[in-house]
This record gives sequence, structure tokens and C-alpha cells, in this order.
Amino acid sequence: MIEQYVLDLREVDQTSVALVGGKAANLGGLSRIDGIRVPAGFCVTTAAFRRILADSPGIDDALDQLSRLSPDDREAIGALSAQVRRSIEGIPIPGDLATAITRPLAVLGERSAYAVRSSATAEDMPTASFAGQQDTYLNVIGPAAILEHLSRCWASLFTERAVTYRLRNGFDHRRVGMAVVVQRMVFPQSAGVLFTADPVTGNRKVATVDASFGLGEALVSGRVNPDVFTVRDGAVIARTVAAKRVAVHAVPAGGTREVTIDPQRQEQPALTDAQVVRLVQLGRRIEAHFGRPQDIEWCLVDDDFQIVQSRPITTLFPIPAVADQENHVYLSVGHQQMMTDPMRPLGLSMWQLTAMAPMLEAGGRLFVDATRILASPGSRAGFLKMADRTDPLTRDALETVLERPDFVPALADSGPVGPPARGASAPIETDPAIVTQLIARSEAAVAALRHDIAALSGPALFDFLLTAFAEHKRDLGDPLSMQAIMAGMEATWWLNDRLGEWLGERNAADILTLSAPGNVTSEMGLALLDVADVIRPHPEVVAFLRGVQDDGFLDELPKLAGGPEARDAIEAYLDRYGMRCVGEIDITRPRWRERPATLVPVLLDNVANFAPGAAQRRFEQGRQEAQEKEREVLTRLRALPDGEQKADETKRMIDRVRTFVGYREYPKYGIISRYFVYKQALMREAERLVRADVLRDREDVFYLTFQELHDVVRANQVVDDALIQRRRDEFRSYHALTPPRVLTSDGEALTGAYRRDDVPAGALIGLPVSAGTVEGRARVILDLAQAHLEPGDILVTAHTDPSWTPLFVAVAGLVTEVGGLMTHGAVIAREYGLPAVVSVVDATRLIADGQRIRVHGSDGYVEILS
Repeated sequence: MIEQYVLDLREVDQTSVALVGGKAANLGGLSRIDGIRVPAGFCVTTAAFRRILADSPGIDDALDQLSRLSPDDREAIGALSAQVRRSIEGIPIPGDLATAITRPLAVLGERSAYAVRSSATAEDMPTASFAGQQDTYLNVIGPAAILEHLSRCWASLFTERAVTYRLRNGFDHRRVGMAVVVQRMVFPQSAGVLFTADPVTGNRKVATVDASFGLGEALVSGRVNPDVFTVRDGAVIARTVAAKRVAVHAVPAGGTREVTIDPQRQEQPALTDAQVVRLVQLGRRIEAHFGRPQDIEWCLVDDDFQIVQSRPITTLFPIPAVADQENHVYLSVGHQQMMTDPMRPLGLSMWQLTAMAPMLEAGGRLFVDATRILASPGSRAGFLKMADRTDPLTRDALETVLERPDFVPALADSGPVGPPARGASAPIETDPAIVTQLIARSEAAVAALRHDIAALSGPALFDFLLTAFAEHKRDLGDPLSMQAIMAGMEATWWLNDRLGEWLGERNAADILTLSAPGNVTSEMGLALLDVADVIRPHPEVVAFLRGVQDDGFLDELPKLAGGPEARDAIEAYLDRYGMRCVGEIDITRPRWRERPATLVPVLLDNVANFAPGAAQRRFEQGRQEAQEKEREVLTRLRALPDGEQKADETKRMIDRVRTFVGYREYPKYGIISRYFVYKQALMREAERLVRADVLRDREDVFYLTFQELHDVVRANQVVDDALIQRRRDEFRSYHALTPPRVLTSDGEALTGAYRRDDVPAGALIGLPVSAGTVEGRARVILDLAQAHLEPGDILVTAHTDPSWTPLFVAVAGLVTEVGGLMTHGAVIAREYGLPAVVSVVDATRLIADGQRIRVHGSDGYVEILS
């Protein structure tokens, strides 16, 4: 095959990325858009880069070493990447390759000035911009200088920042090739950047233009503050004109220099409003061509705009796809489920098929459309009140949208929509037998599911699953179950409201619900303490567990003294709780039964940090504290006017909350129990597909939706490897996106804000969910399997679903970035008596591991002490 070393920009487009890189491909696409002017030029392809690397035999070893480095090892990355760059820059460009590269200059002009710009194959893509990772050289004159700067561009693939970026984002150094764009230089009066969507808010209907005098280099490098224009609906709606004291201009002999702008001109706008509007119109044309919002570099030459780069804005959170053009307000499902990480396609589709409400996907996350409930005056107030009780940030974000005129037009009121209105009581008796009945019914349904699905495969399995999903949803919507959940929540609210009003007690229910019976999640944490009791007397088992590296350790335990007992205890725990895992709403996540080694670090901490019988003592201590608090509250109430009546009402609500609040955790346990049965059946089917050569790897099914997998099984058709790889790349890219609590159809991402002035300066504000104040060492933990805790530590993490509960027994307090009053982490923190503050924005970034902090669980803030 004859290698193509040079291509004219007009010969390339998005299909040529592997050969010319992202920047060149986008420039080629731009040159095809009617009315868009792009400076002429050509691209030196990745084939030339590969040939150069082939002439440097030491590169392979260096790339192997780079791949093994940690992205945090800056010293090693700096030294090794510099070595690679020197090697590449030192390779002479072969004569035939140099001739091919310089031949186009005869047409474009050998003595003309050029921009020589890197164009990596993983650059300027929809899922990863790599912006600023490689080098650009301006005003390069003459063939020799172009070849010299070409080598520098090749070498810039291995700058320290580029290598670190790839390591952090999981890009293989060998999979990224480097092309180089050589383009006629533009000498503008003004230059800058156009974002066709607001890069801060994400609003797709708002464009922003940054502009400065001279070349755009002064703006991009931060040497000047640009003028900033905001455009909506074809008009400039805001502008900030900066004092632009310097500009970068080309030097006749080559290169650039910084010049001082005449003082009388410094505060003049770099563009007129008419020019700004015209530029945005061009930007909308470019956006339409590429099919997504763009970050566009432009130059103004004699009142004519030339476009020198366009790339996707990769930081914007995607908008759910809908069939209409109406306004919509979407709520994040992940913030309610305590799992804001992206989900794979199978996980997304399974949750959609089994959830009670319709859900839309965007950025690997799920959202519900709240537009109708917000548009109805009858339902809006109750919905906002419910949002405020569970997550004030969500309410604030919703109110921000509702303040916009006409964004959510009011509909004729057709009665309540969504959650039931809050009341002081629910239409069921305070009877523990109700909870017992609900749990027995759920366990029987899961047992029947496990029995009925065992022998099924092929299309019959999927037909059965669709029926099972319908039953799953019916059980979720069981009126008695919903009444039991609401009874516990409403009793909690009643106690907090009334005791606050009558006694000045804040969050009194936090203590009154300690060690409430029947909470399957809190029982799960205590049960692991019981497993530690079995292991602790056997030093050989403890030593063995400290060296566990894989999930086969259970088979080795019986060979040790005390090993059979240890294995039986762990197996019994997994039989009861092995369907759980971090991010458990995503069926593709590995369960504890599949990865039992995940539990070993927590188990070892329990062995080291607790004495025998800790689980029973802890539960009994909480129960006694709750009883003592009940006696105290009732005594104080009886001393008030109408005290006997108030005490009687309060006693009924205490009994009610202790009867039902533990059940709040059970429906999720039932859902995840069913999910594990579904998953085991689907993985057996995936293994069958691998044996039939329909599927390359069984976990490839994670990147298919349930319906796609159903179609594959029914047709026995070979799965497209390219589709699986594309889905893998998309899933990886979604990790870089931060899902908002509220998202609008305009693309505006809202996280909400706390409107409080009752906290100390510098404190981190959150939602108080479990009373008390505690001071200790912050342990910032993002991976349960990496946890190592000591008594008195305070757990700081992004979010906690039930799988984090085993850690709660070992900590003194809790801080999370996501959560609400009735989410799992808050419920279990109250059960265990841990002071807790949740919904602390950026807690894992603002609190460093090992810092001393004070958690104010009653007042909802965190102080950083050291």
C-alpha cells in the first residue's frame, strides 16, 4: 500500500481522523460549509509520524515505561516524556518525506507565512477535546523552518501535560497518532473564540464571544482579558469590554511578538455588535454541520471572518433526546439513587424497564421529566416542598428555572401529580405485622423468580424477563408498601416539626430512630461485625486475608486453621447480602458475590478496630439512647400547656416511626435482589453467545441495551465489535461529565445553591441529616475496596448507596457530596447515631484526606480545622 504522507485540507473530513487527526478533520469539514472561509493548507498525515517513530527503536521501550506510570508521578512523567521528545526531534526527516511535505508550498507560496499546528487522532473529538495538549507554531516562514516545527509538533504528543492527560483518561499512548496541519497564516485586526453554547451554564440557546486585538494567542495564553459578548436570539444581550493593554502580532522575519496597544484604543471593543451577531450566525452554521455545540477560533480580516479551528465543546452535559421542541425540565435520577456515576447501556435500559416512572438517558445517566408536575399549580407546591425536605439544592435549582418567564407555562390544574401530599398520618395502622407481611411477600417473589428463571435460555429467557419486569413494577407500586414508606417519613417530619415548635428540639427524630428494628441496610453493616468475630480468633486466617489479591480466596480458606468457620461465615453473609455492590442500580456493576475480595479490607478493619460482640452492643446502645430520649421528650411535653395531649400524640408518632422507618430500606433491597437474579441469567446467556462465536467477550453485553441483546439472541447475529468499542469509549468519556441535579431542554445545567448566612466563614454548607457534632480525621474515600479506616475517622465521599453501610460502623461521622434527608446514607447515619452532613458541593475536592474537620450534623455545615 502506498502511504499518503500529505493531503490537502479540502480532501479530508471526519472520516479521515485516523489519518489526519481531529483538528485537520474538522478544518476539512469546515472548508465544505457554504459561506465559511478557512485559510488554505495541507496536512502531514499520521503515516509520516509512524514512519518517523519506526526510525527510533528506543521509542517502544519508553512508551512501555510511560504506560506503567501513575498520572500523579509528575517527576517520572516529566523526565521520561522529555526523553521521548528529544528522541523524536532528533530524528532526521528522510529526503523523500521532506520533499512530499514541502511540495505543496510551491503552490501556496514558499516565502509565505504559515501556522504549523498539531492534529492528534484523539484530539477535538466529541468525547475528548485534548485542547491545549499539543503545540502550535505561528508565522513560520520557509521550508526548512516548517520541517523543523513539524518535528516539534510530532514531539509535542509527549509533553508532560499530554502524557498525564492520557494516563488519567485511559488513552493508550500507541493508539494516539500525530498529524500536523500546515496552513496559510492569517494576520487579523481582531481574533478570539466563539462558543455556540454557554460553556458555563450549558445553555445551547446562548452563544458567547471572546475577542481581543491582534492574533488570538494573547487571549488563549491569558495575557489579556478579552471583551466578552453574550448573544441570544440574534441579539447581543450582554457585553463586557476589557482594557486590552497588549496584543500579539506577527514579525516579518517569522514568529510573533507582544506589542502595547495605544491607550486611547485599549478600551474600544474588538468587535462591533453587528460583527458579533454575524459571527454567531456563522457559528450556528458550523454547529449545524457538525451536529453539536462548537468551540470556534476565528480571525477578523478586513471585516471578513476566517475560521481557523472548530472543535466540540466536550464539557457540556448532553440533553435527553425528545421528539418535540417544547421546554422541558429534567431531574437527575442518580441524585435520588445515590449513584451519579455513568451507567453502561445494559444498566440504563434495565433500570428504565423496571422503574416506576419514564426515564430518559443523557451522558450515561438517567433523568425524569418534571415539566408537567411543575406546570400544574396543584402539584407544584407539594413537589417543591418534598424537594426541599429531601434536597434543598434541587429545590433551589427548580425555583431558578421557574423564575424564568414562560419557561414552564402553567397548565390547567388537573389535580395532584406525583408524590402524595404530606400529612400527619397515613391510612394504615401502626402495626409491625404490616412490615413483616411486606417483607415475606417480597422474599417469596424473589424465590419464585429464582426458581422460574433457572432453566430458561434463548428467546424464552427474554420473554420471561419482560413478564418479570412487569411484575417487578407492580410490586414496586404496591399501595401498602408505599403507605408503609410514607408512614415512616411522615412520622419523622411530624416529630421534627412538632418537637422543634414545642420544645425547641432540632432534628429530634434522629435520636428517636436509633436502632429502629427491621432496617435491612443497617443490619448488613452490623452483620459484617459478626463475621469479624468469627475470623478474629484465628491469626492464620487474618494473616491470609491481609494478602488476598483476587476473588478465589474463599476456596483457599478451608486449608487454614479456623478457615472452614471463616469461609462459612463469609458465605452466609454473601448469601444474604452478596447481591449488593457500589453503584448497585447499574446491573453491570460487579456484585459482592462476584467480587468477594471487595469486602476484605472492611472486614480486616472490623477485626482490628472492634472487640467481640460489637454488633449487639452497638444496636443495644442505640436502642437505649432512643428509649431515654423518648422518656425525656415525653416528660418535658407533659410540663407544657395541653401537655398530656401533646405527649400522647408524640408517643403515637414515636411508635409509628419506629414501626415503619426501618422498612424504608427494604424495597431497594428487594429490587437489587431481583437484579442479581436477572444478571445471573443474562450472564449465562452471554457465555452461551461466546461459545456460539456470536460475542467476543461475555461482558460485551454490558454495552448493548436489553432490547439489542434480545435482538442478538433472537437472530443469533454476530455482535458488531466496532459498536461495542464505540460504546466503551463513550462510557469512558462520560466519567468526565458532572451530572446536574436539574437540566433543562436548553442544556442549562443547574446544581442549586444554599441561601444561608448562619454558618461560620469558610465552612462548607450542606444538608443536616443526622444530629450531633464530631471532630476527627477526614478520610476521603472514592472506592470502597480501597478503604482503610481507624476509630474516630470521618468518612468523606461523593455518594453512598447501601453498599457503603459496612464502613459506617467504623466511622465517627459522614460527609457526602450527594444525598438527602431520606436517602440511604442519611437513614443509616441516623440509625447508627453518626453526625452527618450531605449535599456538600465538591466535598471530596475541598477536603483533603487526612485533614482534621468538624462535622455539625444538626446545623448542616463542615469546618476544616487543619
